[in-house]
This record gives sequence, structure tokens and C-alpha cells, in this order.
Amino acid sequence: MPLLKRATAFDDADWLFELKYDGYGALAVIEHGRAQLLSRNGHPFASFSALAESISDLLPNVRAVIDGEICSLDRRGTPQLLFRRGNLPCFFAFDLLTCDGKDLRTERLLDRKQELRRLLARSPVTSPLKYTEYIDGCGMALFQRVCELDLEGIVAKQKFAPYVTEREQSTWFKILNRGYSQKDGREELFERERHHEPVAGWHSCVVACASLEGVDSMPERR
Repeated sequence: MPLLKRATAFDDADWLFELKYDGYGALAVIEHGRAQLLSRNGHPFASFSALAESISDLLPNVRAVIDGEICSLDRRGTPQLLFRRGNLPCFFAFDLLTCDGKDLRTERLLDRKQELRRLLARSPVTSPLKYTEYIDGCGMALFQRVCELDLEGIVAKQKFAPYVTEREQSTWFKILNRGYSQKDGREELFERERHHEPVAGWHSCVVACASLEGVDSMPERR
């Protein structure tokens, strides 16, 4: 789902707010006892094959597509840029697109997150697969705390909206901490890292969900 920019934090009872993790957005596609992590461009993250294997071990009998973020945590549990490889990566799951043959993308975000929480309920606290918690309605207080902790920012999401891939219909907004200490140079680093992954011609969400629905035809190129 496209993540749009918003300049300032806000409070609204119809919205929920999550931490913005400083890492790689990815889809975890789980089927036949195997998990695969796909980039936004629709190609596997080969360098995170061990993380994908851990996810499949934690969800051995599940067929699902989970949207989330691959990132690295330091000893205090603070997200770090992935280019600092001293810590093992983990996958923060924040949305559930399909599960056991059911397409959830038209359901409300709150309902999708409830299903995701249920799916991950047995995942140990120490596992690399983590459910992304959220704050209900209070974006300003969360953003203030994020700035105090020197984190990247927050993400605002409309509670009742479906999951879409069209940018003009997106209801997800990132609100960045302008004083974030790891901000400088990160775009250049991510751009350089992106060149290690080949670019697909279609949206990874469509590919992932279609594969679990048994659709043989290729989606339209974008």
C-alpha cells in the first residue's frame, strides 16, 4: 500500500498510529511450508533467506500474505539502518492481505489487524516475527515520544479503509521526525542498495496474492 507524506502529526478517533520502522518494506508470502520475502518491486530478498525460513518455521501450516517491514534492532530494541549488519534482522508484520484462501484486502484495516494478531498469537516474544502494535487516535503524543527517542517517525492509517495499491486511493501517511539522527545520507544508501535487487515490471502485492489464489495469468504490467 503506497505510503504518502504528511507534514505534521494529528489526533483523530478514526485513525490509528504506528511506529515507522527504518528498514525495507516487504511482503511475506507463506505457502506449502515455505516463506518468501518480496521487495516492493516484486523480487525476493535473497539476503534475508534465513529470516524467511524462520517465518515459515513459526507458521508451518499457514497460507498467507503479510505486509510488513524488515529491520534490524539494537540491544535496546531500537530500529537501526539495515546497512549496519551487527544485529539479526526481524520482520514487523502490520497488515494481513490474505489468509488460508481468503482475500482480506477489502476488509477494514482494524479487522485485518485483528486477524493478524490472532495469526501471530503463538509467536514467541523473542522470535524475529513480530506483530506491530498501534496507538488508537492519539498521533500527536506518539509523535512527540518518537522524537524524544530519536526514531524515524510514525505512520497514520485510516481504521476502516481497505488495502489498496493505487497511490491516489491510499489512506496511509508517514510523518517523519525531522531531527532523526540517522536521516542524513539514508536515501542515497537505500538507492544504492536497491540496485542489488532486479526491478520487476508489476506490483508485488498483485503477484503475491494472485499466486495464492491459483491465478496462472500474469498481472498487467505497471
